[in-house]
Amino acid sequence: MTHPKTPHVIDARYMEPPGPFVATMEMLDTIAVGEKMLLLLFREPHPLYKVLRQNGHAFETEMLPDGTFEILITR
Repeated sequence: MTHPKTPHVIDARYMEPPGPFVATMEMLDTIAVGEKMLLLLFREPHPLYKVLRQNGHAFETEMLPDGTFEILITR
C-alpha cells in the first residue's frame, strides 16, 4: 500500500479478539478528523469495516505477501 507514514499504528497481528477492535476504536477517539491510522492484522476485520462505515470513516485494505492485512483508516 502506498500511504504516507502515519504515527498512528496498531500492530494487532498477535492480539486476541476483541483487542484489535477495542484498540482501533480507542485510537480513533484520540486522532483529529482527517488524520490516518494504520491497523495490521492477520485476518480481514469485516465487523470492524461495518462499524467504520457506520461512523463515517474511510478505509483502504491491502493484503501483503506474508498474510498481513494493512488497513489504512481515515477519521
